[in-house]
Amino acid sequence: MLRFDNAPKKATNLSLNAKVLEMARELGMNISQTVDALLAEEVKRRYWEQWNARNKDAIAAYNERIAKEGLPLAKYRTF
Repeated sequence: MLRFDNAPKKATNLSLNAKVLEMARELGMNISQTVDALLAEEVKRRYWEQWNARNKDAIAAYNERIAKEGLPLAKYRTF
């Protein structure tokens, strides 16, 4: 699982829409915290999107096997 907790912060320069930035400041938003959280979510989304694309053949093969043979150890399930 991707985890970004407790990672050190690094200063960077961003170019942002001036009107959006002004409004965010008027609303009292913490720009760095907001951008950091949104960027982390987008990185996670893209990571898993790529992971799924790279592993789609294996996932399809596993699902096909389960459809044919059933779940391993299914006879021991209590529900």
